[in-house]
Amino acid sequence: MEKRESSPGARFEAPRIAINRVYTRRGDAGMTSLVGGQRVSKRDLRIETYGTIDELNAFIGTARESLVTESVRTSPLAELGPILVRVQHELFNAGSILATLPEDVHPSQARITAADVAFLEAEIDRMNEELPPLRSFVLPGGSRLNADLHVARTVCRRAERLAVALATEVEVDPLVIAYLNRLSDALFVWSRWVCHIAGVAELLWDPNKGA
Repeated sequence: MEKRESSPGARFEAPRIAINRVYTRRGDAGMTSLVGGQRVSKRDLRIETYGTIDELNAFIGTARESLVTESVRTSPLAELGPILVRVQHELFNAGSILATLPEDVHPSQARITAADVAFLEAEIDRMNEELPPLRSFVLPGGSRLNADLHVARTVCRRAERLAVALATEVEVDPLVIAYLNRLSDALFVWSRWVCHIAGVAELLWDPNKGA
């Protein structure tokens, strides 16, 4: 597994923020600020896009907490933990670049890189090798961790759709879209992998079991 530099200044600049007050009242009129200081409506598609990435990050955090609980019973699951932490950092990097107009992007500003996409592809391939081939679509469930990962997958797909829509209006870093696309695939594989490692049967779609 690829290791990142521990120094925050090794590749991207460290965050330069100081959160002293939680509320400022500046957003009461429905406006918010981009990284470059521009004031935009909270209904702006750019805000909706990186807000959904923030939502996805929260669901990844929920999955991590479920992972802690289930790893107590099945220790091999624990190797997914550092991967999910890395994803959370990368999602913040994606949000950073989406919250910045192209002309305001700093050369060392946090962003998604080709290495981030390649890492996901490597993890997809590695874990998918252990899984039996699918003969039907998978229904979420079997364990709380599996369900959490599926929820994250669907939110990731929504974030991807929003990013694609935003790219039809303004310039969007194509690596962000590629990353979200690959992450949704990874979340699907990880949801299957945790069931496999824990010995939990997957629930497959059977069209004849509906009403």
